[in-house]
Amino acid sequence: MTVRDLPVGYYGAVMGLVGLGLAARAAAPLFPGAVRAPAYFTEPWVALGVALFLVLVPAYALKLVKHPKAVKEDFNNPLLLGFCGALPVGMALVAGGLAPYLPPLGSVLWWIAFFLLLAFQAWALVRFFRGRVALAQVNGGWLILLVGGIVLPGPGVALGHAEASRIVFAISSAAAALLVPLLLYRAIAAPPLPPVLSPSWFILLVPPSLIYANGVRLYPEATALENLYFVALVFAVGLFYYARASWRWPYGPSWWALTFPLDALSYAAARYAQDHPGPLWKAIAGVALGAATVVVAAVLLRWLFGVLSGALRRI
Repeated sequence: MTVRDLPVGYYGAVMGLVGLGLAARAAAPLFPGAVRAPAYFTEPWVALGVALFLVLVPAYALKLVKHPKAVKEDFNNPLLLGFCGALPVGMALVAGGLAPYLPPLGSVLWWIAFFLLLAFQAWALVRFFRGRVALAQVNGGWLILLVGGIVLPGPGVALGHAEASRIVFAISSAAAALLVPLLLYRAIAAPPLPPVLSPSWFILLVPPSLIYANGVRLYPEATALENLYFVALVFAVGLFYYARASWRWPYGPSWWALTFPLDALSYAAARYAQDHPGPLWKAIAGVALGAATVVVAAVLLRWLFGVLSGALRRI
């Protein structure tokens, strides 16, 4: 793969890897002795994500310098536009991964992610209001961009940026209330997505999972948000059934869209199990973390094979 063909959606790999490490950190108190944080299970995933981020940032900067038309395509093609949000959201997760070790650097990265995400969201709304996005072009990737702000409070609160986290959380929560119904309507009324984008439907897990988990972190009195966790569990059952024939889907970078949503569900499950001690909720948290780990590891291995064989697709 040349620099020109580097998809901005590859930052979804950063989200999936670092997100798994952060979800495992949150789950560690539930499984003492089995999952330790920070230790042998959580930090390698964070380190892999940070390492990939350090590779992708200069590589994409080189693409911007050498192939600006290709970058323009990333930010203008409605099928790809949503995946641009993976850059700032992935950066915010890297900031959370670095928070225990390098808080000043983590804060710098988080603020860059904060302003980049707001700028990208404004651009997406401009494109939308101009009427240049057909319903058939809307996909789950748009959630990364327009709803990605619900991810930022996790690392933001850890770094001491609770007030700014509330701002971006509120904006993205409002966007989720509009976009999730639109996506469900799109699934009924518009032609199916290209097969290579099929994994992007899993991004529907993120809004209910993180509006609940980060919402109660920002607003402890808002216990009604716990109901969204049950919505996430129902979505998970439906999506896994939908993916029962996923072995037929063509492989591409969009497969990373499977990873962070399962991380988000694991994080929400760990949060709920800690607030509601009981064997059932602990078991669900364990299953969620196990599923996220298997999927992230599988997609990582498949991606490495694709990189080595040169068989990756553009999207």
